[in-house]
Amino acid sequence: MKDNLVIDSIDRRILTELQANGALSHAELAQRVGSSTASCWRRIKLLETAGILTRTVRLVDAAKVGSGVNVICNLRVRDHSRETRANFEAFIHSRPEVMECFSMSGDWDYLLRVVAGDVADYEHFLMHVLLDHPSVGGASSHFALSLTKYSTAVPV
Repeated sequence: MKDNLVIDSIDRRILTELQANGALSHAELAQRVGSSTASCWRRIKLLETAGILTRTVRLVDAAKVGSGVNVICNLRVRDHSRETRANFEAFIHSRPEVMECFSMSGDWDYLLRVVAGDVADYEHFLMHVLLDHPSVGGASSHFALSLTKYSTAVPV
């Protein structure tokens, strides 16, 4: 991996365009950023090697596939041992309804974004899955009323 990769304005435009549409061909991308196709391909390969560009995915509209309820869940673990944290994080990685998990500073240990089909689905997950895990000490849930902004694009 190249830690000293210098990102110039063309690289930044490439990153911006690919974050908006990861399915662009190299020719389309080159035209949008004002570069040649071969140069774009080389730059993408360097950005991938440096770990700046990672996997390519397609985004799914959660509501249209039955997972339109977003819940922000603050969570405490029972203790802060390395083993407890590792067990909890492995458990979270295995749960498809947990979209994001952040280790936090402050009053709560973790912040989760969980998707569910409805309130009953989330209640089942909370009461019979999450709170039953031996590392979990407590949780507080907050239901999103609507989505005001959602972005996967990192400012470059």
